[in-house]
This record gives sequence, C-alpha cells and structure tokens, in this order.
Amino acid sequence: MKTFCGRANPTTGSMEWLEEGEDYDYHQEIARSRYADMLHDKDRNVKYYQGIRAAVSRVKERGEKAIVLDIGTGTGLLSMMAASAGADFCYAIEVFKPMANAAVKIVQKNCFSDKIKVINKHSTEVTVGPDGDMQCRANILVTELFDTELIGEGALPTYEHAHKYLVQEGCEAVPHRATVYVQLAESRRMWSWKKLFPVHVEAEDGEKILVPPSEMENCPGVPSVCDIQLNQMPSSDFSILSDVVTMFSVDFSKPVQSASTYYRVQLEPVKSGKAQVVLSWWDIDMDPSGMINCTMAPRWVKPTSALQWRDHWMQCVYFLPREEPVVQGEKLYLTACRDQYSVWYNLQRAREGENKADEEEHEAGVFVESPVCRCRAHLVWNRSRFGELNDQNRTCQYIKSLRRILKTDSVCLCISDGSLLPVLAHSLGAKQVEYFILFFRSLHFSLVFFSHVFFKANNLEDKIKIIEARPELLKPSHLENKKISVLMGEPFFTTSLLPWHNLYFWYARTAVSAHLASNVTVLPQSASLHMMIVEFQDLWKIRSPCGICEGFDVQVMDDMIKASLNFRESKEAEPHPLWEYPCKSLSQPLRVLTFDFTKTVPQHCLSTEGSVKLLRKGKSHGAVLWMEYHLTANISVNTGLIRLSNEKGNCEWNPHCKQAVYFFSSVIESEIQSDPTAVTYAINFDTKKGELAMDFKL
Repeated sequence: MKTFCGRANPTTGSMEWLEEGEDYDYHQEIARSRYADMLHDKDRNVKYYQGIRAAVSRVKERGEKAIVLDIGTGTGLLSMMAASAGADFCYAIEVFKPMANAAVKIVQKNCFSDKIKVINKHSTEVTVGPDGDMQCRANILVTELFDTELIGEGALPTYEHAHKYLVQEGCEAVPHRATVYVQLAESRRMWSWKKLFPVHVEAEDGEKILVPPSEMENCPGVPSVCDIQLNQMPSSDFSILSDVVTMFSVDFSKPVQSASTYYRVQLEPVKSGKAQVVLSWWDIDMDPSGMINCTMAPRWVKPTSALQWRDHWMQCVYFLPREEPVVQGEKLYLTACRDQYSVWYNLQRAREGENKADEEEHEAGVFVESPVCRCRAHLVWNRSRFGELNDQNRTCQYIKSLRRILKTDSVCLCISDGSLLPVLAHSLGAKQVEYFILFFRSLHFSLVFFSHVFFKANNLEDKIKIIEARPELLKPSHLENKKISVLMGEPFFTTSLLPWHNLYFWYARTAVSAHLASNVTVLPQSASLHMMIVEFQDLWKIRSPCGICEGFDVQVMDDMIKASLNFRESKEAEPHPLWEYPCKSLSQPLRVLTFDFTKTVPQHCLSTEGSVKLLRKGKSHGAVLWMEYHLTANISVNTGLIRLSNEKGNCEWNPHCKQAVYFFSSVIESEIQSDPTAVTYAINFDTKKGELAMDFKL
C-alpha cells in the first residue's frame, strides 16, 4: 500500500507530495536509531550482565523462581542475559512492532525461545493472570528506559505502573537505583547558548550598541535539556564553581512516584564567579550495594578512570533562569524541579541567620511550574543558533561586508530567519531596510513577535519594515515601488537540517528577481560546497554492525539496520555537530561545487565528479561536507572545517553548525605510500528538486 506524504522542501521552499511505501516510517525509525551505539557500549552491557546475574542469584538464594520482566527489550539482549544467568522465565516487552519481531528472531537464534516471551505491547497495556500476557507478576524488573536526562523517555511513569501492576512487592531491580549529580559552573560559551549578548557596531557616526529586549533578559527559556558530549568542551571554556553534589536518587526496586516534585540541596561555592549553568549527569547502580556502577561522569570528576564513549547517554547543561553572582563559601540552595519528563533548576541564596524553620518555609515556597519562554526567541532559535549570533568574530565579517556594499540610498531586503542583518544594515547607514519573514515557514508567528520586540528595544520599530509573504508573492507595493539595491541573507533558516538546505536563499532570490535593481548587490555573492574524507574516533560506532554482543548473536539487528539504511538512508548524509565528535582528516579539504547567488537558479543540474587522495594512514569512515558563504570577494563565513590543528590531521570544526556526514558502507584502511589510495566521488545537485545526491567508491 502506498501513502502520499506532504512535506515542505527545505531547500526550494515548495510543498511536495511524495508517494511512500507503508514501511517508510519504520525504515526511518530503524535507520536513524542508536541501537548500534548501545550494542557497542561495552561498559553498559558488562555492568547490566553483572547486575542481572547478581539479581537472579539473590532470588534463587531465597528459594524462589526467578521471573523477569524486561521493559523496552529492544533486541532482547537483557532478557537473554537473564535467561543465561539462570532465570526461570522472562517476559520481554517491546512496543515497536518491527523491533519486537526482530527480538523474537534473535531470541530464537540464540535458543532461548522456551525461556523468553516477547510481548508486542506498551507495558501499560500488559495484563497479568492465567489468561493474560504474563502468568504471574515478576520478581525481577530489568529496564533500560533512560536518556541523557534520565527521565526524558518516560522512565518514571513506566516504573510507577510496573510496580503497581506487573511486579511483586520487594522485587529486585536492575538497575537498582539511579543518582543525579550536579555542579555549578560559569561559562560564557554555554551562557551564549541561552541569551543574546549586546552587539557593538562601529559606524561612521560613532559606536552603536544593539541590545537584546528586556523580555529576553528576564526570560527563563524552555525546560528542554541541552545534552552534549561535555568531555569535548575545552576546560578553558568553563569554570567549575562548586564541588559535585548529589541532587536526587531514585530507587527502582520500590514504588516510584512520577508526579511533579522538587529536590533541594545546600552547597557552598568553592570559587567566586557568575553562576550561569548547572552541569549534570547520572549514574546507575546495578546492585543494592552499589558495587556494580555505570557512570556518565565527565572526565574531570573521574580523571583516573577510562572513559567509555557513548552517544545515547551524554551529559546535561541546564541554564539557570538568570546569571547569579556567587561568593566563595557563601551558603546557597539549588533546587531541581521536575515533571514526568524534564528537569529544571533554580539557585537561591540562604538568608542570613536562617534556621531550620526558615529553611522549611523557604522550601514551601518553591515554585515547581515548568518554565515558559516569554520572549519567543527560545522557540525560534536553538542553542547553536544563539551561539552563532553571539559569535562576535562572525558578526564582524558581516559588518565588514556590509560596510563595503552599503550606500546612504541603499534599499535593502533581508531573507533569513531571525537575523540581525537588518539591524546591522540600518546601523551602518542604509536608507531603507525591509525584513522578509516568510509566512509559510515554521515558527512564523514567534519570528514576527521577536523581531518586533528586538526592533523596539533598539528604537527601530518604525525604521525596519517586516514583510510577511512568500517570495513569489512579493509585490511592488511591499517595497513602496522601489527596486532592491542590496539583497542580503546570512543565510539561515529554521527548517534547514543539512548544510545545503540554506540554499533556500538562492531560490528566494530567484523568486524576487523582478524586484531587484539591475545593479543589485547580493550578499553573500556565492556559496561553495566542500568535502573531506575522515576517520572518526568514535562516531563510526553508530553505523557499525555488532555481530556478537556479550556472547549473544545479534546479527538479525545488524541486518535489519542495514536493510533500512539501504532503503534510502545509506545514500544520504546526516547532520552532526562535529566539534563534539573528534575525527582526523585523511584527505585534504576539497571544494566540489559552487553556487552563484548573483544569478538565478539554473534549470540544469550542477554536477561534479573526481577523486581525492588519502594522504594519511587511517580508516576511511566517511566524508564530511559543509558550506562556505562568500560574502564579498575576499570575506567568507565557513560553516565547517575551521582548521587542521596539527600534522596528524586533527580537525577543528565550526561549533555553531552541524556538518553533513556521509558514512561509507564499507571501510578501507589507508597506508602512507608512494601511490596513495584514492576515493572517487560523484555529486549532483538537482536544481529542480533542491536535492543533493552523492556517491563514493573506495
């Protein structure tokens, strides 16, 4: 059966209807999953196996049968561990039907069909009794329901229901408990992901300072966690202000409450500074004694331990509602509020002379309602976009370019989402500035609202006009019957996922051609697509087959992922913020395509093919692609490779952008030799569809 799916093409801006097979969603879910990453997580798997063996032994020592409930079984790995450890029977729950079918095959292949029953239901729909899905309640509860924030995948309500209806009182649980840890930190870099800093512009009539609106200054933001590979953050980019503090723990062997609540701890800064962010992570004890522990602690907390790389569990950055100056040794209270799926933090000073009764009164006033963005900017911009707008070096490139092209009689039109360019252009003396907000794009109303309040904060509400229209519907009346002399864009659009999606600027430029002056200046004047072959330190694991995991054959899962990748995804690149994922270059960076914005989008495809030599020893895991925007003849903004930091080829990437990664279906190991190995490539940009197709041969 075929289904028509509607989607807005992020590159061309057109609405498309595509005919997809009934398995389309399923293939996407599998292809983009992190199952391989979890199966490659040796530390996780070993600790789960140890914990399960210990739990089964404790039950057996009590003279009971070991009945296991495994919620969210995935491949069935944890159930097979339990059966191998001597469990009498396992009920493996998996709501995703294709995954449940795979688990049945994996269980069968490993000869555990008589010990494991796979149930394709949500755990809240499972029944217990003679005619139910489970014959009796389990006395061992095994789960892996956690995300980087611990509770974001609904672990709490799932545990709450399981204890009420599916497991015995006093059951064993693997993991037994989870503990969340926090540290206060000051970090201008991380704080730049939450708020907009003032922008300094040197104009002919003196320095002008563009300020964020008061609505943003006092906005608590949104409660969604910022999850990152904190170990890749340079230590020079943040300063720790407190010792590690235990924020809260959850005992999974006892009934769990999912209702909204809060936790409060006292701490004293070990260093004076500005408390801006809370760094957080968790660990899980697989046994009651805590001897079998799996931790997500960053490198500076356990510097002597070997760090296990994983992408499914990372570390959290939480932004405090406002920057709080703190003094070494002063008494502070940190409060963590949570609902069923998210956590947020508040910091308060203790009142001088406060006693126990005062503390209790203080606690009674804790506000547990989830923060709501009032300025709309946090709904429009993600964290990396905030960082990009706060990058003064990047902003200076645009200011230098605008200085060169603007005249006192310039009529400017800006096409970019949530951009500062209209304000910069006006500050530099442009006569008339029009800001094009495309009404069909996502978050349109939030874009308009924030633009208005930002313009008002800088006394520009009557100087910059917002046009809400599709580019092809732009009328002379929108422009007061004037021709555009400067068309500008960063370009940035909220719907863009891959680097070339921002080529939408080119399509919009083509659509407004009739309104451009004959001598129009377009900024950027062009863009180029660049490519480089790399070896990843760890990221390759998310696409690597596992085969055997802790002695169990999971080849069925490997084949399932491969089939879904071959359905479509294996021919496509995927976005990754490579500053978080170390890699080294095996080839020189290469410019492969150029896009001329001074001209309209051509009717013919843009194609290139060739070969690139592998100059360093290593494994070719894939190609990285990125865009560079040429603002003027000699001023550019790069969204990808910033520099190769040493002769080994270690890469430094733009920290504000995601680069495109095309994983090779097979990997070759190159050697340094007189005749280097080459990778051939063919890249085609279909201008009608706005799609980039690529193929590589090793």
